[in-house]
Amino acid sequence: MTETSFTDFQAVLKRCGIDLPSYQGNEISVRSPIDGAELARLAAQPAAAMPAVMERATQAFEQWRLVPAPVRGALVRLWGEELRRCKADIGHVISREVGKIAQEGLGEVQEGVDICEYAVGLSRQLHGKTIVSERPGHRIMEQYHPLGPVAVITAFNFPSAVFAWNAALALVCGDPVVFKPSEKAPLSGLATFKALERAIEQFTAQFGNQAPPGLAQIVLGGSGVAEVLVDSPQIALVSATGSSRMGRAVGPKVAARFGKRILELGGNNAMVVTPAADLDLAVRAIVFSAVGTAGQRCTSLRRLIVHRDVKPALLEKLLKAYSSLRIGDPLQNDTLVGPLIDASAFAAMQQAIAQAFQQGGKLLTGGQRLLEQQFPQGFYAAPAIVDMPAQTAIVQQETFAPLLYVLSYEALEQAIACNNDVPQGLSSCIFSNDLREVESFLSAAGSDCGMANVNIGPSGAEIGGAFGGEKETGGDRESGSDAWKQYMRRTTNTINFSRELPLAQGIHFG
Repeated sequence: MTETSFTDFQAVLKRCGIDLPSYQGNEISVRSPIDGAELARLAAQPAAAMPAVMERATQAFEQWRLVPAPVRGALVRLWGEELRRCKADIGHVISREVGKIAQEGLGEVQEGVDICEYAVGLSRQLHGKTIVSERPGHRIMEQYHPLGPVAVITAFNFPSAVFAWNAALALVCGDPVVFKPSEKAPLSGLATFKALERAIEQFTAQFGNQAPPGLAQIVLGGSGVAEVLVDSPQIALVSATGSSRMGRAVGPKVAARFGKRILELGGNNAMVVTPAADLDLAVRAIVFSAVGTAGQRCTSLRRLIVHRDVKPALLEKLLKAYSSLRIGDPLQNDTLVGPLIDASAFAAMQQAIAQAFQQGGKLLTGGQRLLEQQFPQGFYAAPAIVDMPAQTAIVQQETFAPLLYVLSYEALEQAIACNNDVPQGLSSCIFSNDLREVESFLSAAGSDCGMANVNIGPSGAEIGGAFGGEKETGGDRESGSDAWKQYMRRTTNTINFSRELPLAQGIHFG
């Protein structure tokens, strides 16, 4: 990074509300995957300071839970407005820090705007139920009440949107939030959080001191800070995004203290392409899903399951599309594929390709490092396609890179079985214009993933639907639909408005 571009980036951070000197330290070195340049050196939250963070969140909960939900929604509305106002700058920070192309950086901030709009409407729809009682003169109802402080632990690949998904819902549900961004992308997290802080200031100016101190806090650091949040009984809900390995550590710890959790873990997503598919449409979806964000989405396409009759034609179109991909600096408008996050990500991709060779795979294109002379410390990889004879051990693992395995099938039942025969269960899709094939894929005997799409790739979920998957993906849901219920506690109330005391189940006592 040149001195001029670094100065420009500091100006972007300042517009985002980040006073870099106030966060300076030696524990966290933030480097851009574009060229390896150091963007900042930040201090980590001392372990000794974490009890005070928990206490502030606990105190904030006692006040915030009493604020009417529509008023809480007003705060989230202001946050959405701040995100919209700073969309270009926050998107730039994401691209610089994570390596996403400019359009994807902007799209991630737009997800934050969208979830805020969704949450504002939700603030007037936190509905319970009225239930018919078997006893005369009785009524049963269910209510949802605020749960308690929520910890949000995010991964590098979506450093802004995932925090917004969780925090917007938590805040309208009456819960304070403690945010621990990935140590690989703390600046993007800070930029998103600062927009929330400004919204809280505006909210206070309009509504008085209803937003208590400690309502939203951010803590920077590594796994040690995350462990404190996971272990603390003062944290009612831990929402953690990362690998299945991380989930195996977090889940039991939260369960041991009877806390609630939302785990968004690994994905190994497949697309089934049938003879009834529109191949041109499928190719467009494959390319975006497999190489977007350099294959570093949990919803990236990893496995392409193609009917033998259409495989040659599809691969011909796909290889042609791959040959035209523009790979390079993600801040350039014509770039479609940016860098991997770091050297270890590139090494993991190379190791996976080597194992695929050993297991009978044939490399059709890509896999090599690019632009090494221009960016010696940037790890750009040519998106790879590997034709596999079967769903071998390496295919069943998630490799966070633009690496696509191609598999063949003859009967649809085989394709569905292949889709399901991996430990992960996040997202899946089928390309077909045959109604029977589509409905079979979506049926109880079809895809076992949390998301199953038709004629659209596995990535690019909208905030209106619940996001998440089954099996080693964690089994939990974020964002839309009724995911809000996880941020609240449910209480069942029985009201007797009669002058008698009949017991349920016809019991007579005394």
